[in-house]
Amino acid sequence: MSDHAFATRAIHAGQEFDPTTGAIIPPIYQSSTHVQDGIGGFREGYEYNRAGNPTRSSLETQLAALEGGHAALSFASGLAAEDALLRGLLAPGDHVLLGNDVYGGTYRLLTKVLAPWGIQTTTVELADADVIRAALRPETKIVWLETPSNPLLKVIDIAQIAEIGHAAGAVVVVDNTFASPALQQPLSLGADLVVHSTTKYLGGHSDVLGGAVVFADDRFFEQVKFQQFAVGAVSAPLDAWLTTRGIKTLAVRMRQHSENAQAIAEWAAERPEFEQVFYPGLAAHPGHEVAARQMSGFGGMLSLALSAGPAAARAFAESTELFQLAESLGGVESLIGYPPEMTHASVRGTALAVPENVVRLSVGIEDVSDLIADLESGLQRVAR
Repeated sequence: MSDHAFATRAIHAGQEFDPTTGAIIPPIYQSSTHVQDGIGGFREGYEYNRAGNPTRSSLETQLAALEGGHAALSFASGLAAEDALLRGLLAPGDHVLLGNDVYGGTYRLLTKVLAPWGIQTTTVELADADVIRAALRPETKIVWLETPSNPLLKVIDIAQIAEIGHAAGAVVVVDNTFASPALQQPLSLGADLVVHSTTKYLGGHSDVLGGAVVFADDRFFEQVKFQQFAVGAVSAPLDAWLTTRGIKTLAVRMRQHSENAQAIAEWAAERPEFEQVFYPGLAAHPGHEVAARQMSGFGGMLSLALSAGPAAARAFAESTELFQLAESLGGVESLIGYPPEMTHASVRGTALAVPENVVRLSVGIEDVSDLIADLESGLQRVAR
C-alpha cells in the first residue's frame, strides 16, 4: 500500500474482503478467545483477545499505512496509548522534555501518575532551538511534542526537534492528534513514534474511544507491545471497527474541516471581540511558515482569545447553538469548549495554564455560513 495515495490507503489498507463470504467489509470478530489446534497451535497467531484480535489487527495495519510507519498498536484510549509508550520506554530516573502547551491529560499522566515512579518532566518552549538544547540532560530519554498544540495551536518544527533530540540520544515522540495523518506525517520528518487519540479525527464521528502508537521502525515495538499485552488497555473489536470505518473518510473530512476553520479564522481576525486568533493558517500566526512546510492543510482546530476577558469567554462558550459545549474534538459536528475549566483544568496554576480568556473551537463540516452565523449570534448574546 505504500505506493498508493493517502486517500487510497485510508480506504484499502488492512481492509481485504472476507475470503469466506466475499463480504466487502471485514467482519467484527466479537470473540474473547480463539480455539487452538493443539496446545500452542494458534490459528494466524490468535489466542486471546487481549493478545490480539483480527479486527484490531486490521485497524493497526491501517494506522501504520496512514502514518507511513513500520507498525502500529491500538489502545482503548489516547491516554492508554501514551501510558503504554511511556512505561515501555522509560525507567525510574529518566527525564522527559515536554512542550509547554499540551493536552492536560498528557501533563497529568507524566506529573501525577509517572512522577512518583521516578520520571522527571520539564516543560519548555519547543519552538526555540536554544531553549531545547539547554533543557536536555544526559538522562533525557524522550522529547514529546504536539504540533499544532492543544489548545494554543503552537507549531513546532518536527525535523528540527528530531535532529536536536537524536543528537542528544533522545527518542522523539509526536502527538499528531490535531493534524491527523491526512495533513501531517511526523515519521517522514524524523520522529521515532507518533501517538493519537483516535477518538478524535481518525474516528471522526464522536462515537468511539481509542488511541494508537505508530512506530517508524522496529526498535521500540516489542517494548510497547509487551505493555499493551501485560496491562491490557486494548481496543475492543467494535471500537476498532468503528475507528476503521471513520478512517475511510478521513481525507475528505479533513479537507472540509480545514476549509471551514480557515474561513472562521479569517472572519474572527477581523472582529474586535477577539484580541487574538490562534490558527496556523493565518499568515500572522508565528508558526505559519513551518506549518505550511510540514502540513498539507491547517486543520479544523482554532482558539480565540476574547478581548473582554475571562467572563466574556465563559459566556461565549455557553452562548452558541451549532457549536455545542463539550469536551473532545475532531467529530463532524462543531464543538466549543472553555479549556481553563474543561480539557486543561489539570494544568491550572502551572506554567502550562491556558489564558482564562481563551475558548477552543473544533470546527466541524457543517455549512460554514451557518457556523459563522452561529458564532455571530453567540457574540450578540454575550454583548447583551
